[in-house]
Amino acid sequence: MARFAFILACAFTLLASSMASAAIVEHSFHVQNLTVRRLCNEQVITAVNESLPGPTIRVREGDILVVHVFNKSPYNITIHWHGIFQLLSGWADGPEYITQCPILPGNSYTYKFKITGQEGTLWWHAHSSWLRATVYGALIIHPKAGRSYPFAKPHNEVPILLGEWWNANVVDVANQGQATGAAPAESNAYTINGMPGDLYQCSQNQTFELKVVRGMTYMLRIINAALNNQLFFKIANHKMTVVAIDASYTRPYVTDVVVVAPGQTTDVLLFANQPAGSYYMAARPYASAQGVQFDNTITRGVIVYEGSTSAAPLMPVLPAYNDTPTAHKFNTNLTGLAGGPNWLPVPRQVDEHMFVTFGINLAPCGGNASCEGPLGQRLSASMNNVSFVIPSNSQLSMLQAFFSDMSGVYTTDFPSEPRLKFDYTNPNISLDQSLIFAPKATKVKKLKYNSTVEIVLQNTAFVGIENHPIHIHGFNFYVLAQGFGNYDPINDPKKFNLDNPQVRNTIGVPVGGWAVIRFRANNPGIWLAHCHLDVHLGWGLAMAFEVENGPTPSSTLPPPPADLPQC
Repeated sequence: MARFAFILACAFTLLASSMASAAIVEHSFHVQNLTVRRLCNEQVITAVNESLPGPTIRVREGDILVVHVFNKSPYNITIHWHGIFQLLSGWADGPEYITQCPILPGNSYTYKFKITGQEGTLWWHAHSSWLRATVYGALIIHPKAGRSYPFAKPHNEVPILLGEWWNANVVDVANQGQATGAAPAESNAYTINGMPGDLYQCSQNQTFELKVVRGMTYMLRIINAALNNQLFFKIANHKMTVVAIDASYTRPYVTDVVVVAPGQTTDVLLFANQPAGSYYMAARPYASAQGVQFDNTITRGVIVYEGSTSAAPLMPVLPAYNDTPTAHKFNTNLTGLAGGPNWLPVPRQVDEHMFVTFGINLAPCGGNASCEGPLGQRLSASMNNVSFVIPSNSQLSMLQAFFSDMSGVYTTDFPSEPRLKFDYTNPNISLDQSLIFAPKATKVKKLKYNSTVEIVLQNTAFVGIENHPIHIHGFNFYVLAQGFGNYDPINDPKKFNLDNPQVRNTIGVPVGGWAVIRFRANNPGIWLAHCHLDVHLGWGLAMAFEVENGPTPSSTLPPPPADLPQC
């Protein structure tokens, strides 16, 4: 016990020392109802500081970010700082009932954490129900003072937040889907920086406009904040150069189309080299699931050159909504900037191998009732045949249970491979009732501190085949390879890029395919891994990692803040 107290004291000393030498960036978030007009309707939404999107946070690598959240809304709320490592500050990660209990209406909580070893574009969003539909904003990490980008500095930097809009209360939409067992209603529009654009009704004056000067370069920090749809993004008559993804630098990649999954960010350089005029930027869904309804509309903003007299902007030719070859080409052509800022070589020795299948499932409707999902059952989802249950009825969050060594909140027996092996991507298994029902449970995979983990993420054909964006909290990971069909353990490892793979926190696993990722578990705590489609997280397409404390004070999770919300 004395040794444990000594370790805690040392950990606090180290943390206090590191924070004392860093700049503090402070914000206040007032979360409350806001009435806005979109698509001919007035709608009450939940928003931060009366704006949609919420405020952009700008920090430098090494800064301490302090955000006071005042919950004046009628809903429980938490804020997740998407992509932030939260080294030894897992209490601030934000997912509801995972690392904290929610901030109740009328209450407040202060998030405080240091930005360590990261620079680029990330974002923040609500991690409660479907509130991230309107509670979100950019989190931009600039290099430390005196350090520059690994490319010529652009003349201006502009966040481009792609969102999704419902003509309804999004909490009611989510609850209705849960009640019926069917998929919730699809959205009514997409947005660019909160505005739907002039293709939608009553939206002529709700179109984002970016003014540019010919001959100058602009960095567009593209963020997909949509709940349930991946998006294609193009600009008429312009190429873009990708220089970073998920706050990790890439080798420059020139493209005329960008693909972003929910949760992902992409930094591109736009050279304003076209004749003076107006050019639309536009986004439409990449929807890979066959036979599934989705919001098949287009949002657009406009780029206007200084001195332009053009009244009619040019429109880009967008890919078809199901253009998987274009999406796959973009996602597989990205590589990391080896030797660039914050680059770490790929660890070659793997300590923990995992093979994780995932996809949509069914759950029994219950009683004699009939639900609106396939076969009269309830739509569900799973990873390795375990449908994750967020422990909302517990008196502790999962991280509190980990820190206090309390049982009963979760178990540590998440399987490292599926219990049954089958032809994972064969469409004939879509409604195979011997396979598609997954038990509900709250299971985690236990990892030793600083171990290297390699995971084969394998899509399945259950219910419907689609591309799933998988996000892991607390870590970046190397994307070693990706492809279609079932992963081949003999031949596919020959394709691994161990020299300069792309580095991400969210990977869109190809439709009917697989991806192999690798990361070092150097951050003690509980870390959620889940599909970043909110509907699929609600159905259970998630699991969590329990990373053990390391052997030193600098690798031990400190106690929770005194004001941490209680369940």
